This record gives sequence, C-alpha cells and structure tokens, in this order.
Amino acid sequence: MSTLESGSMRTVDVARRSGYSVQQIRNLERDGVLPPAARTASGYRVYAEVHLNSALAYRALAGGTGPVEAKDIVRAAHQDPVARLLARLDAVHARLDRERTELALAKEAAAAIAAEPMAQVRPADAMGVSELAAALGVRASTLRHWDAEGLVVPDRRDGIRRYAPAQVRDARIVHQLRGAGYRIEALRRLMPDLRSGRHGAATLGAALAAREAGIAARSRALLEAGPALLALLPPAGAHG
Repeated sequence: MSTLESGSMRTVDVARRSGYSVQQIRNLERDGVLPPAARTASGYRVYAEVHLNSALAYRALAGGTGPVEAKDIVRAAHQDPVARLLARLDAVHARLDRERTELALAKEAAAAIAAEPMAQVRPADAMGVSELAAALGVRASTLRHWDAEGLVVPDRRDGIRRYAPAQVRDARIVHQLRGAGYRIEALRRLMPDLRSGRHGAATLGAALAAREAGIAARSRALLEAGPALLALLPPAGAHG
C-alpha cells in the first residue's frame, strides 16, 4: 500500500508531467486512481510524487489493459497487499502470452486453409449447419450469427442453409481468427477480399500483422508502466 511521499505539486504540475489535463487529474483522484490530495488552509490541492507516479502508471497501463482494468490495478497498488497486486499483473501478462500463442496458431492455420486448392472439391461436399458446426466445434447459432454479419454466407435451398466448400473454408478462417481475438467489425472488412481473391493472402497477412503489432504495443505499455507502478509499492521485504 502506498503512502504520501515528500514533495509538493499543484494540480497543473502533475497534469503537465503526466501528459494529462488538469480536469483529468481531478477525475483520476475522484476515481481513486490517485490517492486523496492534501489540502492547504485555503483549500488548494497539494500533490506529491505518489500522485504523479499513480497518474503515470495508469497512463501506461491503460494502453496495455484498457482504462477500466488499469484503474483497478492502480487502485490495488494503493489498497491491496503487494502479493495480490503482483498476481493481477501476472494474470495480465499471461493473457497477453495466450493471445500471442493463439495468434501464431491462427497465422499458421489461416494460411494453410486459404492455400487449399478448391478445384479438388465437389459441390456434393457441401455441409449443413449442424455438420459444419460439429466440424468446427462451435454452436449452430454461431454460424447463423456469422451469416447475419455477412462473414460466412451460405447458399440456401428451400430455406435451408448449405455451405459450399469455399464457404466451409471461409468458416474455418473466421473460426481461427475469432479464436485469435479478431472482432466482428474487423472480420467484416477482411472477408470480402478473401472471398473475391482480391489481394486475399496479402490482406489476411496484413490483418494478422496488425493484430501482432497490437499485442506488442500492449506488452510494451506494461513495461512502460513498471517503474511508476513499482514506485507505489513498499520496498522489497517490507510488510504488505
């Protein structure tokens, strides 16, 4: 749990040094990301290094975990035992590692699936919703959702969905990329190029590279948060 160190700063000083506005600093204090500031006799806020480090830690963490979780982590640095805070940080790193591993698998799988020769398949190889759902290990409602979103649109015969081999391939690609963390909006932009063959491999490669860059940026943000977050903790070996 952090304590107020020596030092005296105004709200504007903390704002300038952390890259935030004065109002944002006040909002972070209101939300408990910064501990309560001391007050002068005339009611002006007086901040210390703990407030600056809290703002800096939050700013970096927000890039690595998102603002909601970043607020929780910095509040934990003020309130929770150190072991609990470290466990939370370990969980964040583990999540990033899992995303990186899933992305690597998705890159291999999507490339292999997209490269499969379609000339060797026959129309009779089409699959129904239940068959394809079982083959992918998803619910039939997931395939219907992908259909509604325009990601994998099957043929319809007498109102019954039938997935031609090319559509089965698309479903496998979507399944892999969804597992790697791709959102529906991003896939909605990606899949038309893959289906039409316009820059398909290049488009897929660019999307995967963008996802990889995003993970790397979040990892870097966690590293950048380290010094400021560490400054909020008691010395190693101290109680807490």
